[in-house]
Amino acid sequence: MKDIPVEDRIILALDVESSKQAKELVKKTESQINFYKVGLQLFMAGWFEIIDWLAARGHKIMLDLKFFDIPETVKLAVAQLNNRGVTFATIHGNDPIIRAALEAREDIALLAVTVLTSFGQEDMQAMGMKQSIEDLVYFRARRALELGCDGVVSSGLEAKRLRDRLGSKLLIVTPGIRPGANMDEQLDDQQRIVTAGRAITEGADYLVVGRPITRAVDPVAVINLMQQEIRQALAV
Repeated sequence: MKDIPVEDRIILALDVESSKQAKELVKKTESQINFYKVGLQLFMAGWFEIIDWLAARGHKIMLDLKFFDIPETVKLAVAQLNNRGVTFATIHGNDPIIRAALEAREDIALLAVTVLTSFGQEDMQAMGMKQSIEDLVYFRARRALELGCDGVVSSGLEAKRLRDRLGSKLLIVTPGIRPGANMDEQLDDQQRIVTAGRAITEGADYLVVGRPITRAVDPVAVINLMQQEIRQALAV
């Protein structure tokens, strides 16, 4: 198990429409957590302004833009992120994209997206793919690690197989995290969800959490609950 502070284990997804809203969420929660995700919606609203603001406050940043383009474009895009305070950046996990991104990065850990947590087995079948989601995630994660990628974005449902077979070097960042109660009522657009405690037990290093915290009446209380789940999982 990696020595990661509990306050860094939860990456709060700032999936809001403005920098103002994002800053309000950060100010409400930064006493408890230190890691924030900026996705496509927020980045398009303010570009690097929110990145620079988070970095200036000493926070870690996951820039989740899931680069997917021709390799040269990905290479040039990743180069724009160097020396901006970005901790993790996401790319799609096919070989040419991974190679191009690795060639350009300097101070950023690269995470290959395996299969989106909104993607279900029926989606695989609709695309004519006969393998299971778990098999596809494992294949993509193994290949990403072989090419030199730092880690992957993967559902907690696949984390155990990745950890058991690919070892401790691989970073596993897991979205689709929900509080333990009423899991069946919390699917929204996520199909493959787990609790914080289960994700850590199964081998995840970091947990990306959005709506369960950002839409809560008391976001800090939800963070505290999840951090307690994480501590209990780590103690086993």
